[in-house]
Amino acid sequence: MKLFRAYFLLGAIFFLASLVTAAPDFDRMLQLAGQRFGAEGRKSVSSWRQMLSESRESAVEERIRAVNDFFNGRILFAEDLEIWNRADYWATPMETLGRGQGDCEDFSIAKYLSLKMLGVASERLRLTYVKARIGGSHSRISRAHMVLSYYPTLDSEPLILDNLISDIRPASQRPDLVPVFSFSAENLWAGANPDPIASATNRLSRWRDLLDRVRFEMGAGNF
Repeated sequence: MKLFRAYFLLGAIFFLASLVTAAPDFDRMLQLAGQRFGAEGRKSVSSWRQMLSESRESAVEERIRAVNDFFNGRILFAEDLEIWNRADYWATPMETLGRGQGDCEDFSIAKYLSLKMLGVASERLRLTYVKARIGGSHSRISRAHMVLSYYPTLDSEPLILDNLISDIRPASQRPDLVPVFSFSAENLWAGANPDPIASATNRLSRWRDLLDRVRFEMGAGNF
């Protein structure tokens, strides 16, 4: 019995230590943001920190709304070539806030990581690549686009967080979006197939590189 209690206490200590280690180090991020993007970048990261702090005890629906509104209201859309002088760059939330600009991937990534930081379960969140029909669901003109999908339950219709519109709508109310594939920190899905087909970090090198940069900036290993 004593041995069991000892193992239990040791396990609890390691578990608590992992939670401490996993918590984002915002002081570190504020310092990095100031160094790379100046006072305005530091101010934007500080506002992000405040929004997360104020939303932490809210109902999950309110957390989702707060995160969606924060990034849609603060970040201006721009293409990667304009922001980073690169054809396709996935920015970390600190980089997006530091520049005050981002493309659809940057909006979606920032929302995804913010909601994970607010305790929303990873299995309820997916970064979803879609074909967005420009001009409505009957348009023949489409472009590649990324949104964040939130699943209230594991088998429910997802809600779509999008930088193109301010409303958070069920997927059935976004006929202009056709899913191509989606992924989370763990898995990769094809189209609307509910079963994952691969590990996202194994298949998506850009995603793996982004998570490594996020861990460096946040001083955390839980993404």
